[in-house]
Amino acid sequence: MGSDTVMGTAERRGATAESVAERPSVRRHPEASDRDIPAQGYDEESTGEFRQQERQLWVEEPARRRRLPDPVRTAAVRAVLIASVTLIQAVVAFLCTMADSWLAFPMVISSVVSTIVATWGVADVWVTRQVWNQRYGVVSEPSSTARALRRERRSRRRQERATLREQARIRRRGGAGQLSHP
Repeated sequence: MGSDTVMGTAERRGATAESVAERPSVRRHPEASDRDIPAQGYDEESTGEFRQQERQLWVEEPARRRRLPDPVRTAAVRAVLIASVTLIQAVVAFLCTMADSWLAFPMVISSVVSTIVATWGVADVWVTRQVWNQRYGVVSEPSSTARALRRERRSRRRQERATLREQARIRRRGGAGQLSHP
């Protein structure tokens, strides 16, 4: 192997020996595991000593999606378990069929039954979710436009009732208080 075929890291990256030597030296903590990553809490500006930083052990992050309700989650776990058993049975049935084993026929029958049960499991998740949403789901609140229309209707009805009451009171008095009599 000649020197013309062997290349070092600096030569492969296009750096010269001078540029590698000119890199600034960064002081690191002696126990830092990697030369490119400074040790956490290392204070370069001060005396070069390692100061301990407090880190939280557990950082709470907001969930991207809300957690499924317990009955729905239970049904979903049940459906996944049933589906996984069904897939395992289908693979075993296929392998038994390829091996001409006597177990092939019972496994195929049980795979068909498991497929029906797995379909029921998925339908159970859907039905459970719908029932939960109907019982405890979104509280229906009228929109602001519907609320405004209802408010206008109520005020109109109040005004009509007040007008009718006023007319009834005038009739009871025998027309007293009216400016003109018909």
